Amino acid sequence: MTAMPDLHLCRSASVLVVDDEPGMRQFLEKALGKHFGLVEAAGSIEQAEALRQRCHFDLMILDVKLPGRSGIEWHEALQDPNRHSDVIFMTAYAELDTAIQALRVGAADFILKPFRLEQMMNAVMRVLKRRQLARENFLLKREVRQFLEADNPMIGNSASMQQLEGVLQRVAPTPSAVLIEGESGTGKDLVARALHQQSGRQGPYVPVNCGAIAPDLLEAELFGHTRGAFTGANKARDGLFSYASGGTLFLDEIGELPLAMQAKLLRALEEKAVRPVGSEQEVKVDVRILAATNRKLDEEVKAGRFREDLYFRLNVLTLTLPPLRERSEDIPQLAHYFSRKLSQELGLEAIPFSHDDLKAMEHYSWSGNIRELKNFIERCILLGRLPLEDLNEDRPATGAQAGAGYPSCWPLDEVEKTHILKVLEACDSNKSAAARQLGIARKTLDRKLAAWDRESSHSEGTQ
Repeated sequence: MTAMPDLHLCRSASVLVVDDEPGMRQFLEKALGKHFGLVEAAGSIEQAEALRQRCHFDLMILDVKLPGRSGIEWHEALQDPNRHSDVIFMTAYAELDTAIQALRVGAADFILKPFRLEQMMNAVMRVLKRRQLARENFLLKREVRQFLEADNPMIGNSASMQQLEGVLQRVAPTPSAVLIEGESGTGKDLVARALHQQSGRQGPYVPVNCGAIAPDLLEAELFGHTRGAFTGANKARDGLFSYASGGTLFLDEIGELPLAMQAKLLRALEEKAVRPVGSEQEVKVDVRILAATNRKLDEEVKAGRFREDLYFRLNVLTLTLPPLRERSEDIPQLAHYFSRKLSQELGLEAIPFSHDDLKAMEHYSWSGNIRELKNFIERCILLGRLPLEDLNEDRPATGAQAGAGYPSCWPLDEVEKTHILKVLEACDSNKSAAARQLGIARKTLDRKLAAWDRESSHSEGTQ
């Protein structure tokens, strides 16, 4: 029984059959013509080359033994760098030398005559599917490259950004560790990605948010684990260090690491090897380490919350990202960039900013930095106007200013809930960072959020 072809692949594909036997040409032309968008046939290399000059073929089914030149000697087609076609060779002679020659000139498959139609169709579909996967892979890489280039963090002509870009270009190709400091929302993750892109390292870029992983799971996430190492470890798994080998591991919010994990991380960095949980064997890794924090790690060291030896190991070079309020001259360029980008993503018209609009943005403090500016531009596009009231510094804010703007008629519980949620949003949902800013324990914050979730669920259930 003949295999059913994938019609989507076939309709858009073109095929050239080259065989000096009229019966074989007619057989394949008729069989393939039922499924493919274009099928042509030729009895010699000269006829086939004439057809190829007129039309590009995705696939060529080519007999090895032909009058004059053999199929393997059709250099014009097999070595054309501009118009690549996949080739399936056919032959009635099962000679090893012939098969080796066919593979050397780039054969996608090799079929012995006589063959069944099902064999040929299966070979054709394998070749077309590989071709489709190659195209999709190319497009995905192109889209990823465009995405990464579109999110270039080096937007701005201020002196601080020009200086930062110069340092990036100098240190990116080195294997040295880099510590990136800056307030939340200043673009530390984008700078880390830019360092990897410009490093020339062939391995992947692997980011991990140290504050978003439960402390008891961190070691297994970073170093991997063996089967049965702990409850639920049904199979062995590599850690993020192994995944990043040959590339870059970006440890975001590294100040959130527990002290016990800091010691294990330091050992991994010094030994350039990791030991999966449950294993006695170390695994060598080649990883370039980038770390980021919105804390001052030197102060954390003095307070005993961060190991001094790990701090010195990471602090080979520190890049301090300026807050947006210290480079307000970059705001117009950033605003136009986000407006173009977000309007395309949302499918809505961009907002035209007047000179006064841009000046109002420049004079606003942007405590959430670039992240807050981006969210503000998105809100402008969604509303179809510039909500100038959002740029009023007297509105309720996070941090020390937050208590000033709540209505006096609000009950205390409502003020507390609103304030905590605003701080959590400003910390990009990082509960540990929000708890520190609020001056409460992480467990206290978790308990309050869980209680509000239960209240919300109960309220929805009774409606």
